[in-house]
Amino acid sequence: MANQFSIFISRDGGNKKYASVLAPGQHEGLGKTSDEGISSWGWNLNGQHSTYHALFPRAWTIYDGEPDPDLKVSCRQISPFVPHDYRDSSLPTAVFVYTLVNTGKERAKVSLLFTWANSIGGISHLSGDHVNEPFIGEDGVSGVLLHHKTAKGNPPVTFAVAASETQNVNVTVLPCFGLTEGSFITARKMWGKMMQDGQFDRENFNIGPSMPSSPGETLCAAVSASAWVEPHGKCTIAFALAWSSPKIKFSKGSSYHRRYTKFYGISERAAVDLVHDALTNYKHWEEEIEKWQSPILEDIRLPEWYKFTLFNELYFLVAGGTVWIDSSSPSADVKSDQDPPIKVESKNIKVTEAEMNCRHSTGFEHTSTSGCNSSTGVGLKQNGSSTIPRKKRSCKHFSHHLKTEDQLDGNEDVGRFLYLEGVEYIMWCTYDVHFYASFALLELFPKIELNIQRDFAKAVLSEDGRKVKFLAEGNYGIRKVRGAVPHDLGTHDPWNEMNAYNIHDTSKWKDLNSKFVLQVYRDFAATGDMAFGIEVWPAVRTAMEYMEQFDRDDDGLIENDGFPDQTYDAWTVHGVSAYCGCLWLAALQAAAAMAQRLGDKFFAETCKTKFFSAKSAFEKKLWNGSYFNYDSGSSSNSKSIQADQLAGQWYTSSSGLGPIFDEFKTRSSLQKIFDFNVMKVKGGRMGAVNGMHPNGKVDESCMQSREVWTGVTYAVAANMLLAGMEEEAFTTAEGIFIAGWSEEGFGYWFQTPEGWTTNGHYRSLIYMRPLAIWSMQWVLSPPKAIIEAPKINMMDRIVISPATFSLSLPETRVRKIANKTACFGNSSLQCTC
Repeated sequence: MANQFSIFISRDGGNKKYASVLAPGQHEGLGKTSDEGISSWGWNLNGQHSTYHALFPRAWTIYDGEPDPDLKVSCRQISPFVPHDYRDSSLPTAVFVYTLVNTGKERAKVSLLFTWANSIGGISHLSGDHVNEPFIGEDGVSGVLLHHKTAKGNPPVTFAVAASETQNVNVTVLPCFGLTEGSFITARKMWGKMMQDGQFDRENFNIGPSMPSSPGETLCAAVSASAWVEPHGKCTIAFALAWSSPKIKFSKGSSYHRRYTKFYGISERAAVDLVHDALTNYKHWEEEIEKWQSPILEDIRLPEWYKFTLFNELYFLVAGGTVWIDSSSPSADVKSDQDPPIKVESKNIKVTEAEMNCRHSTGFEHTSTSGCNSSTGVGLKQNGSSTIPRKKRSCKHFSHHLKTEDQLDGNEDVGRFLYLEGVEYIMWCTYDVHFYASFALLELFPKIELNIQRDFAKAVLSEDGRKVKFLAEGNYGIRKVRGAVPHDLGTHDPWNEMNAYNIHDTSKWKDLNSKFVLQVYRDFAATGDMAFGIEVWPAVRTAMEYMEQFDRDDDGLIENDGFPDQTYDAWTVHGVSAYCGCLWLAALQAAAAMAQRLGDKFFAETCKTKFFSAKSAFEKKLWNGSYFNYDSGSSSNSKSIQADQLAGQWYTSSSGLGPIFDEFKTRSSLQKIFDFNVMKVKGGRMGAVNGMHPNGKVDESCMQSREVWTGVTYAVAANMLLAGMEEEAFTTAEGIFIAGWSEEGFGYWFQTPEGWTTNGHYRSLIYMRPLAIWSMQWVLSPPKAIIEAPKINMMDRIVISPATFSLSLPETRVRKIANKTACFGNSSLQCTC
């Protein structure tokens, strides 16, 4: 609560004074005004004339005539979230620009105060040994550094609070004040000084570092910026905050340097440079933000609610536990000396045929099988007892031979990126959910999106034989099966220890591999990055081959196994399912298209042949004349209308591929979803419920069938846009806005949950999947590369003998295809495709 902005106003030679913390409304936890702490401050705003406006990554807080009726105050908050800028968007800083408009007849002296506690909460909040230090920087930027010593040996944090001094703005600081009676300068005394003088003593800049705080003591700092505002005049005052914590350390010992250290170094004192650059560059950031947002905001086709919800849902990319590291970081993959190396039996570490072929037939050096990559690969020995070493091993990949125009632009290495499934489901880059959310990254930071796909591509080709117990069935299995796409990149040691999720054995899930193939193809088609396509192709083919085991009756179509073996992990599926089956059909189509573009004609034709067989079986088993049944089983919900039944078609159409089903089946299914899953739930004002019986009653068979999933609703709306159902699409998506973001809703703004029931009870706040709203924008303004992407003719196919109907290819054919692929670049470049 000590982290606040406050305002002090003096008029008429000091005869008229106003002072208040700029925090409207009532606040819990404040004590008596006679206390020495922040309760003694002036909490005087009732908020009747205060409004907040958000358009991420900026926001405006307006104080209209509070506390001074003749002064309008606005605070513009700016975060350096600038699409395609991989440098400034990584910076841990924010800017607060105050605009003061004097509508009165007298000049006013206005002082703004920025206070900050030397704390990150938790154990170290009152543990002591924290130090504050004033600084005067370049270009009039000055303020206070707050050095925070964290607990349990975690990396330290240094905050910087600063303001920009100009010809009309005077900046002073109070490096230290406390919140209790024993403090040398208390919060009450600090407030009194500002009330009296409107600034601090200039000599405070010469104090130097403070004495370390004592246990139980909260150390705070204050920065004041003062200016005269003439009658009917205007003044601008800018503050900045930065937080420098150069090292990220995970609980199993791996540590890395954050992305910004590539540009600012690893000293905590980089916070000084960060606030300086924030205060000198924020106008440029705003120009770039406006250039990005204006075409959408000015698009008269789009509803107003959609425009700002589209941008505001992006909050999750910075608030979702995001970790962005410098992949060239010298601390990357260094294990803590207290942690023993992980021992793994060599028989449990395997290399796929595709990976071995890559090693034998190219100049590709590969010393790692579990998580081998260009930055933080884990070295696993191939004989004897295998040890994950403390230091990073050499692991070259071949993509550097092929550089697209985009890759050559600026810094090629954009680091590595993690974000959580949600703040309650703490797993990094949960892949079945990223399937929906990834449109945002692909649209705005495509190099990050490609790097995430590279991480998963390498994971496909790895196996981790350590045993884990699966909670739902109580059985045991191995952590990561070769050929299976992992559910996530881990929790306690991401990239090195994947699949933190342990409710079910996700190596038996039926959606992850298809989602990998679909995402990779979409990203390949959208970016035109041939090097990326060649690099990940062995994993794509391996992922497709892996899925053949789930085709129990050799009709080309995969079957589910009678448990919740997909992203709806509480919703049981029997036999063929609309969701997983449609994803599989789409994956066959995408794999065929990608194989064709990479010159692997045999695999392309194999996928096409399998597609026709699988599509025939899918329609025969699930199509009921108006939509696709939930599954082909005989349970009470087998004929349920699933909102997400056409997820595969959504992806292929978004990737520039042709439709899977004819127009009648597609529109009929989407219309059924709109009429039942959307409009029969609160008149369409809550989004699309996941499951609905054909009698118009919500499918109550499990928790997830009766929920409205926010991200899935956005995806369904995108699918409707693709089908030309614009009115239905925006009505469907607007239900999420009404329930989650509007004033009449449930108050879930900037914490959009995974889903809610028809009564509005949420599950899993601050969740990744709602970023899927960007799939709607993807349809409304598709990239040129998608519009012009080569269309694969699924009808133009060759006859393949039954003996070669399998997606798995003999090694000799793999070698031939690898040699052909060399035509895409340097003659020494070869890859198994």
